Amino acid sequence: MNENSLGYRIHIDFILLALIFVLCLCGLIILYSASGQNIDLVYNQATKLFIALLCMILVAQVPPANLNRLSLLLYFFGVILLLLVAIFGDVGKGAQRWLDLKILRFQPSELMKIAVPIIVSSYLSSRFLPPKFLRIVLSFVFIIVPVVLIAKQPDLGTALLVAIAGFSVIFIAGLSWRYLLSVSIISALSIPSLWHFMREYQKQRVLTFLDPEKDPLGAGYHIIQSKIAIGSGGFYGKGWLNGTQSHLEFLPERSTDFIFAVLCEEFGMFGVLVILSIYSLIIFRALYIAYNAQDAFRQLLAGGITLSFFVYIFVNIGMVTGQLPVVGIPLPLISYGGTSIVTLMAGFGILMSIHTNRKFLKR
Repeated sequence: MNENSLGYRIHIDFILLALIFVLCLCGLIILYSASGQNIDLVYNQATKLFIALLCMILVAQVPPANLNRLSLLLYFFGVILLLLVAIFGDVGKGAQRWLDLKILRFQPSELMKIAVPIIVSSYLSSRFLPPKFLRIVLSFVFIIVPVVLIAKQPDLGTALLVAIAGFSVIFIAGLSWRYLLSVSIISALSIPSLWHFMREYQKQRVLTFLDPEKDPLGAGYHIIQSKIAIGSGGFYGKGWLNGTQSHLEFLPERSTDFIFAVLCEEFGMFGVLVILSIYSLIIFRALYIAYNAQDAFRQLLAGGITLSFFVYIFVNIGMVTGQLPVVGIPLPLISYGGTSIVTLMAGFGILMSIHTNRKFLKR
């Protein structure tokens, strides 16, 4: 792309946009079957995707330099919203996660998926890299504050995603393997004490992960049915709209967190490879943008967004296949959802802004 191209002028990377569009289209096709051919649900998802795409285009118009300058303001604005949720937030399904402004009801925790990597990228890029120990510690403070507030709602899944977004930036900044090993050892040693602070349903998820067969009709039902659906698909699957586990309603949460199991059952290993190939192309394009970014802030932010996107995919597939505990993380751009889609698209908008707001050397 050169400075006279259409994509450069309107700040859109058409390669990335095309890959996202194909993935969203595949997601709608899978969702139609997973929802029991509920066209209204698919229409709602398509509407949300359209709004998210508009959000991506708007975010792409914001120069990265402005994001850098406003990083602290954006971060504290998000933290204040989380504090307001803790005091005045709406309660639904046992969780206090939403702010109701009468004309708009939203989850401020979604904002932190973007605000945290921006503030950490801005802070670390203001000095020489790799960062010193004190700067790593202070970066962790930026991450821990919103993570704790979100976990208290409780929303362990979103808290984990925010932590991943922030830690991804620190890792890319050049986190020493010595520090990484130390954090891993400390985390492992702190597990017994953390157990006492977990809620009962969170403890149950861990126990179910370790032994789902212990309660096959209760806590272990989700993961057992998911494994049955995945295994029954074979290489080519049973065919679109022919999944028995999903259509006979054996598979819970089949339109949201466990939609990957529907993909496996109906399209088999072949369909999984196709979807993973699209994901891989998106990630490679995002890494290309990060590699060609023209300063440390843009490289860290683009790399952090890309690594977070990869981890979202990895965690969802891991929990659906029983390799990780169930933490309520959707499959990006395929699972049915709302604000999480907007957040993802905003991240892609930042990548496009980083790619198109470049200075070209005159020949």
